[in-house]
Amino acid sequence: MGETFSQLGSQKDEDKSILPPDPAIGSKSANYSSTGSSKAFCSCVPCERAAGGSFMTCPTCQGSGEIPRELEKQLVALIPYGDQRLKPRHTKLSMFLAVFICLVTSSLIVFFLFPRTIVLQPAGLNSSTVTFGEADVCLNITSILNISNNNYYPVTVTQLTIEVLHLALLVGQVSDSLLLHISPLASEQIFYAVANRIQDENTYKICSWLKIKVHHVVLHIQGTLTYSYLSHSEQLAFQSYEYVDCRVNKSVPHLLVPRPP
Repeated sequence: MGETFSQLGSQKDEDKSILPPDPAIGSKSANYSSTGSSKAFCSCVPCERAAGGSFMTCPTCQGSGEIPRELEKQLVALIPYGDQRLKPRHTKLSMFLAVFICLVTSSLIVFFLFPRTIVLQPAGLNSSTVTFGEADVCLNITSILNISNNNYYPVTVTQLTIEVLHLALLVGQVSDSLLLHISPLASEQIFYAVANRIQDENTYKICSWLKIKVHHVVLHIQGTLTYSYLSHSEQLAFQSYEYVDCRVNKSVPHLLVPRPP
C-alpha cells in the first residue's frame, strides 16, 4: 500500500488530509480511545507510521482511526491491486457455459414449437342415398376427411365448410362448427354429410333411365378446415372428386389412413 501511494504523489501530498481539519479530533491515541463515546464519528483501526518502515499515515483519517459518520457512505476503501477479490475465477468457463446453455435452449424451443403442416387427405365416399323428384335428383352423401397433426403440440379443429359442385354449379353446401382435439403426432377422421340437389335434365335422365347401365355422376368437393394451435388460428383448403352412383344407395366403409411419415 505504501509503494502504491509513493507512485501517485509526493510525501507532502500523502500527508495532506482528505477531510477538512476538525478541532474535535485530538491526538491519535485520545481519539481512538474515545471511539465508543463519540456519536458523530465512525471508528477504524488507527494507522501508525512504523519506525524505519515504509508505512505512511492514512490520508483519510490522518491516523486517528475515526471519520465523520456523514461521510461513511461516501468514502471508498483502498484494495490492493493484487487482491484475489479483484480476480474473478473461471470467468471464461462461466461465459462459455451460459452461451452454450442459451443456444441449446433456443434450438430446442424452435424445434418443438416451429409450426408444421397439418395434412388433409380426403378418404373418399362413405355412403350415399338417392331420391328422385319430378325433375331433380336429391343425392345425400357422407364423406371422410383424414387429418394428420405433424406438430409436437396439440391442435383443435373448430370449423369445417364444404361446397359440392356438379358441372360447375353449386348443388350443396354445409358448414359445421367442431371441437375436435388432435394430439401431437396423431391422426383423426371427420365424417361430414352434404345434401345435394341436382336439377340438370341430362343428369336426371342418366340417373333415372333404366336403359342406361352406368349411373355415375362426378361431384367436385371443395372444403375449408379451420384449426387453432398456441392461441393462433389458420385455415386449410382441400378438394376432391367423387364418382357417385346416383341410381342406388351405397355404403363403403373406410379405415383410418395412417399418418404419413
